[in-house]
Amino acid sequence: MTHIGRCFCGAVEIEVEGAPEAMGYCHCGSCRSWSGGPVNAFSLWKSDAVRVTKGADRIATFARSPMSERQYCSVCGGHVMANHPPLGLVDVYYATIPTLDFKPAVHVNYQETVLPMKDGLPKLKDFPKEFGGSGDVMAE
Repeated sequence: MTHIGRCFCGAVEIEVEGAPEAMGYCHCGSCRSWSGGPVNAFSLWKSDAVRVTKGADRIATFARSPMSERQYCSVCGGHVMANHPPLGLVDVYYATIPTLDFKPAVHVNYQETVLPMKDGLPKLKDFPKEFGGSGDVMAE
């Protein structure tokens, strides 16, 4: 399956193919600050499943750390995705690809939450062990 996503003004378009590796919510301060919201809905894709199909020259990147290269449209400022080089994954923000059937499976960085969510999903204190976190689960 293929999904098309766009920035806020449509100058940048991306295409994701197949199924995401994971979907969920991130509660970390960086995601909250970047998104301007209390939580970030993520969909993680293998790098080769994500393609910029329009406006590659209009993508700007901001990297506060080597873990996340946040990419946005230089025309409208609309957030598009975040490349995570150490993981070989790209977080295409769920709002960017509205045709994706969002099925979150986990909350990450829940120790930093400002919006507790009682939805029965696992609440990881930080990241899964395979992503360099503790893998510790918190109570809902």
